[in-house]
Amino acid sequence: DDKEHLAIVFGDDVRSKTLESAKAGESDMDRKVRGASTGALRRLVQKDIAKRTTTASDRLDYGLAKMRFEPDPADAFVAPRVSLVDAPLVRIHSECFTGETVSSVRCDCGYQLAEAMRLIQREGRGVIVYLRQEGRGIGLLEKLKAYNLQDMGHDTVDANLLLNHPADARTYGSARAILADLGIGKLRLLTNNTDKIRQLQGHRGSSSLDVVCHVPMYPRWWSDDSDATESDADGSVVSELSYSRHLALQKDVMVEADRYLKTKAQRMGHMLSVSPVPQRTASAMPLWSLR
Repeated sequence: DDKEHLAIVFGDDVRSKTLESAKAGESDMDRKVRGASTGALRRLVQKDIAKRTTTASDRLDYGLAKMRFEPDPADAFVAPRVSLVDAPLVRIHSECFTGETVSSVRCDCGYQLAEAMRLIQREGRGVIVYLRQEGRGIGLLEKLKAYNLQDMGHDTVDANLLLNHPADARTYGSARAILADLGIGKLRLLTNNTDKIRQLQGHRGSSSLDVVCHVPMYPRWWSDDSDATESDADGSVVSELSYSRHLALQKDVMVEADRYLKTKAQRMGHMLSVSPVPQRTASAMPLWSLR
């Protein structure tokens, strides 16, 4: 489309077919500049890409796939039955300037991006497809208008509707194309969003993508283990990652994000099981927590 999207790739074996394809008249330096492999590595990569196939028999039956994404805690995470090699961990993430860059606590977007990086890095293989769809597809200026409406008491869904936008204007055709180009046919999807799953699979399973399971994006501040630190070899406590500012969010500053998560669960069908708790001081407990 007319925007520049990004694939953040973890693991040396996840390669872009179009990036690696040969272009007429290009030199090794041309390939290096645009990020493609050169020489013997180029031939090995292209040979590997040529072996990739995705057939209809590999796809999940639509009815079974739909059942698998029902928010049943007992069967919501089925990754142990899936080969990590065959189904890498993937996050389809939409741009959020306010949450990722200036650390707004009105949403959980910055946290989700950092958490996805942490989880995929631990596995050593996977992809984050970063889509330029600010404000669930309405753009930054309209998103800030929606913020003003939220200050007047409207939730994020009603704010979008009052601005004559859909509650969620995002589409995922670009993400499907990017994953196909990377040779990923099966994946475990980091998401709570049922609509994202359905769009990626297509109508009645018409997409070539096989989303074998979803992996929940659990808000770390809902638990007691919200500190993004770990100990090094000598026992000293160190920050786990450079983006720990998004991972170490505390309960007392995430009240607005909790309201946002509640709206996503109750009005947008996201797979977050929430239940009201007695309202206390913000520092004592979040407004909403997992059952």
